[in-house]
Amino acid sequence: MSATNNEPVVTSYAKAPTRTITADGTTYAYRELGPKGGIPVVFFVHLAATLDNWDPRIIDPIAQNRHVIAFDNKGVGASTGKVPGTIEEAADDAYAFITALGLKQIDIFSFSMGGMIAQDLVLKHPDLVRKLVLTGTGPRGGKDMDKVVATTYWDILRATLTRSDPKEFLFFNRNATGKPAAKAFVKRLQERTENRDKDMSLPGFQTQLMAIRKFGRSASSDLSKITQPTLIANGDNDRMVPSVLSEDLHRRIKNSELVIYPDSGHGGIFQFHDKFAPVAVKFLGK
Repeated sequence: MSATNNEPVVTSYAKAPTRTITADGTTYAYRELGPKGGIPVVFFVHLAATLDNWDPRIIDPIAQNRHVIAFDNKGVGASTGKVPGTIEEAADDAYAFITALGLKQIDIFSFSMGGMIAQDLVLKHPDLVRKLVLTGTGPRGGKDMDKVVATTYWDILRATLTRSDPKEFLFFNRNATGKPAAKAFVKRLQERTENRDKDMSLPGFQTQLMAIRKFGRSASSDLSKITQPTLIANGDNDRMVPSVLSEDLHRRIKNSELVIYPDSGHGGIFQFHDKFAPVAVKFLGK
């Protein structure tokens, strides 16, 4: 199978070329892989994340049969502009990026903050989205979501003291199963060795954290308006975005299915990538 421009199809995220496109004065960096044609799957990334933060064990299986697009949020990584101060603004930025690519319909795969942005996007532009994957995330106004700021700073401190990647603390349980899963995840993120992205700036990170807190303290959205088939997944011990919020999403989005993985945290889908990736592939379909 070959891409429409006769380039060989790239199905490894570690090898996906980085491209740029300009929309409303912002130049967005993005990577695409998988066979073109059909409805693409657009990946919405987490707090402080760049293009280099997607687990290849999740993204590669989806790209075997689907056109996949991952992008840097405005002001993050190689994307220009200023980091938006609210989740709604981030959703508007995502819409500008997607429409600049000329896409009329997409599927969304989202994780954590990306899931918050995805919810705002689908509520504002329901005809754009066919299917929705919400992982490690929760609804606007969700109980205790505003505590993510304190949890994040505490775990960054713990990671600094042990010279570890903060994601090892934030995404995984600190036990006999969580610790090796964390190390393996962080190692997988290093599989791309060339043309790596720029790290998130500290001011941008703080702006995103405040945007999440505002989202957590806002009035609830009417999630009954989300009628798209929706897959919701998390670990059973998410300290960042409490696991009960995944159950809350499932109750409020009628056409949804819920997967909760045992003995795992915020990064449950990464710890159980061998089980979750086939579920995501089957759900997204063609």
